[in-house]
Amino acid sequence: MPDRVILHVDLNSFFASVETVLNPALRGRAVAVCGSEKERHGIVLAKSELAKQAGVKTGMTNGEAKKLCPDLILVPPRYRYYALFSGLAKKIYLRYTNFVEPFGLDENWLDMTDGIFRYESPLALADEIRETVSRELGLTVSVGVSFNKVFAKLASDMKKPDAVTLVTRENYKTMVWRLPVEDLLFVGRSTAARLHRYAIHTIGDLARADEGLIRHLLGKNGVMLRAFADGRDNSRVADFQESVAPKSIGHGITCSADVTDEEEIFRIFLELAQEIGRQLRAQGFWAGGVQIAVKDRALTVKQFDAVLSAKTQSGKELAKEGFALFRAKYKLELPLRAFTIRATRLSPTREGDQIDMFRDPRAGQRQEDLETAMDDITCRYGKYAIYPASLLLNEKTRILRPFVPTLPNAGRSFGGS
Repeated sequence: MPDRVILHVDLNSFFASVETVLNPALRGRAVAVCGSEKERHGIVLAKSELAKQAGVKTGMTNGEAKKLCPDLILVPPRYRYYALFSGLAKKIYLRYTNFVEPFGLDENWLDMTDGIFRYESPLALADEIRETVSRELGLTVSVGVSFNKVFAKLASDMKKPDAVTLVTRENYKTMVWRLPVEDLLFVGRSTAARLHRYAIHTIGDLARADEGLIRHLLGKNGVMLRAFADGRDNSRVADFQESVAPKSIGHGITCSADVTDEEEIFRIFLELAQEIGRQLRAQGFWAGGVQIAVKDRALTVKQFDAVLSAKTQSGKELAKEGFALFRAKYKLELPLRAFTIRATRLSPTREGDQIDMFRDPRAGQRQEDLETAMDDITCRYGKYAIYPASLLLNEKTRILRPFVPTLPNAGRSFGGS
């Protein structure tokens, strides 16, 4: 049997790169995608290659990043666009194989074993994918090519940006074993620290270590990691069509100021639930339950769940049920600083609903039809083109921003602004 041909495709500096595509004025500049300091999320979420070269790292505060790179341009995250470009990249990969397994928004494994005969070599295939993504999306990718998933991912990290790296059975000891053990997939900080205490510093050290020692230190997971280090990874790349349906869809926020007013709490749940409703309708699920979590000033988190009397795709209905759950279960003693609401018990159909004598099913359907119409408007003109008027009062949370149409050309090119 010939070796497998596994690719790991990594979109370089993904969030920051998408921002430069949407706003070409950012090209050639040091850019960092950052959370808002006013909303208590003032850290670097992603950075461009130039920002990285200046020493900017993910997790730094905005102020620390600016000190290292005075010319750094800070931009707020726009997750909707990142999800859009991630989906467009996957559509490119699916032209080559159905075996496309996502690993986050910006990384995917591809199994090309059965189709590699159509290409001059695995490197030629990787270059074709890299050039296609660049030409069609304006993004660069690093591609790792190897005989298993773990080494393909390691290979994609070796050369960045816009590069292809090949790790084979003949060269992996030279290329991989010299790398720090922290670079191996699933070796976290605490695992690496434990290995270092026994002079296991590189991937090669782990591969050559006594199996009994590794089992003693890390259990079955340690034995698995040792096998990975030695190139023994037989895990398959999942068929993209086999993706597991989500168990829940949620949305949360940390407020810019502490909240005590119940009306404002309802508006927060309503705003958060708007996005959940959009996702339910987009993915074709109905929610049969709701879950809320609140964090107070002392950082104590309380979580509550309830089953809905009727399945719904309505954000407003989820907000009403979540707020009713809050009032019934939570005793407000300290000001609240963070909220999460989640649609649970997801189902692809509405079957199984119990008849409620005191509920008008037509009213619920009218609300869902209204929100579906709102989806069409926001898809065309932006998230804040239409929304409940009561959300204009959400000043403390600063969730909403004035609707300002931007990048009209990008809307026509990439499916909406």
